[in-house]
Amino acid sequence: MSIQNRPLRAASKLARSLHTSASFRSSRNASLCRINAANMHCSQDLSHVLSVHSNLISHGLVNVHLGFSDDKSQYLQQLILQLHKRHGHGLPIDHSSSRGWFWDVRPTPEEQVQINSSAKSETPSPSPRARSETMMSFPWHTDCSYEASPPRFFGLHVLQPDRCGGGVLSVLAVENLVKSLSPSSKEILSKPYFRIAVPPEFVKNKDERHITGSLLHEVSSGAVSGANPWLRFREDVVSPLSPEAATALADFKDILHGPQIQEKVLHLTPEDLPQGSVILIDNRRWLHARNEVKDPGRHLRRVRWDAIPFTADGGVETVAGGAG
Repeated sequence: MSIQNRPLRAASKLARSLHTSASFRSSRNASLCRINAANMHCSQDLSHVLSVHSNLISHGLVNVHLGFSDDKSQYLQQLILQLHKRHGHGLPIDHSSSRGWFWDVRPTPEEQVQINSSAKSETPSPSPRARSETMMSFPWHTDCSYEASPPRFFGLHVLQPDRCGGGVLSVLAVENLVKSLSPSSKEILSKPYFRIAVPPEFVKNKDERHITGSLLHEVSSGAVSGANPWLRFREDVVSPLSPEAATALADFKDILHGPQIQEKVLHLTPEDLPQGSVILIDNRRWLHARNEVKDPGRHLRRVRWDAIPFTADGGVETVAGGAG
């Protein structure tokens, strides 16, 4: 090989290593876009970043398989920075007053929880733990539903999957739920008739303990494709503020937990999301849940980004203090 050809060959080899291909795993009513990242350079590659962005906008659900070791989640951090720079995504948000962009999700066995709860009274109480940090199941929800500006996207980097078959991530498209709602329920859910409490572990400002707002927002025609409809929901922090709101919320939960909607759920087992997987989800267009974790060594790393007001007009919702 001549010296003159070496740069060309090297460039060709780099191009092949950065090649981005997208495939889809489909169930009856949902599809998962799969993209390969051969090396860390993919997080800076324009075509790779564009593929991730385009599929997030069109599908709202993207699985990236990393072909390299990345214990510090540098790929995910650099990818989000490029999405911000190239495609206008908002930067990541802090998880709480004491945690930054990334949150290590490591469950604590229930036996340890019982030991902590039976400790001597003089032992300092542990800080409130997020539901995702336990081994309990986590029912259907969207992340940060208690914030006036929830993140549009979140990502999970699988550092250690559940080796005992638990911790299955399930996802459900919001549009499948909304199609089954009555017009009256959709109207009520779209009004600020709900009190949403901030879980103690996610309090960022001690004077902001809950918000009052809507749970559903149907984007008007002409809005950005893929943004219709929006939902925020976590059952254990939502309280209706009127009889009409209570009826609409009950209608929503009946559909969510009903047998027909189960046909539309996509279950992602540890085989679907092995070590080195990154799952990116549109937090307003997809609900997610998790069954019981069976492996105390399960370890994910989470990041949330692109926080914008839940209401389309950017209106500020009521934010209230107090512990009530």
